[in-house]
Amino acid sequence: MNSTAVAESAVVPDLRQLKSQQQAAWSSGDYAVVGTTLSIVGETLCEALDLRSGQRVLDVAAGNGNASLAAARRWCEVVSTDYVPSLLERGRERAAAERLDMRFEEADAEALPFPDASFDAVMSTFGVMFTADHVRAADEMLRVCRPGGRIGLANWTPAGFIGQLFKTIGRHRPPPPGTASPASWGTRERIGELFERQARSIVAAERQFVFRYRSPRHWLDVFRTWYGPTLKAFAALPAPAQAELESDLMVLVDRFNRADDGTMVVPGEYLEVVITRA
Repeated sequence: MNSTAVAESAVVPDLRQLKSQQQAAWSSGDYAVVGTTLSIVGETLCEALDLRSGQRVLDVAAGNGNASLAAARRWCEVVSTDYVPSLLERGRERAAAERLDMRFEEADAEALPFPDASFDAVMSTFGVMFTADHVRAADEMLRVCRPGGRIGLANWTPAGFIGQLFKTIGRHRPPPPGTASPASWGTRERIGELFERQARSIVAAERQFVFRYRSPRHWLDVFRTWYGPTLKAFAALPAPAQAELESDLMVLVDRFNRADDGTMVVPGEYLEVVITRA
């Protein structure tokens, strides 16, 4: 166990309360506004999984359905799940617009309502990494994936832009003691801890998603208004502390921004993972 995991294990968090707080955060704002910009990651993950027509595919913590839709475009039999009903509704709207035949079902990633070995492929893009109980969520993905099937993940890395965004927010509004960092899912070490015991192989590669916004201020306005964790962080702080968080987020963007024309072009590193189940 690494030093971070040891430190986290010293305090046992209230996972039920943490899950409730997380669900409230992701239900606030409208993640679909941000999620739609990430569509290319779902397409890329489906290619990494080498999905074939007719395969049974489960998208866990699917948000507004980027990876789900990508799998349906490949003629798979897709079930898109999330514990935020409004996000599933956004996915349904998108599927209807594209005339894609797929199912949407409310489900908790830590207690998936499906029998063992139900799916040929199980996947999650920037979703399951935010569960309260990491081990249980990984176990559930393994359970519903058939032997020889594949699990595909796209997870923000600790050193990347979104990992650093959460680190910055955490300095102003610390998470409950003992809480495991979502960004740990963006490390090869943590993926091995969670999945290796039931994996035939694990292939991981660092990828970049590029956040493109009109300006750093535009990005902040979007994330402060629509991205639940950021919205909740600002709402929980008094005005002076909000100004400090805003200033720190602008410094963060400036550190990553490669644009020199007033716009925002920020590479966001994530770990793409394909696990073949034993």
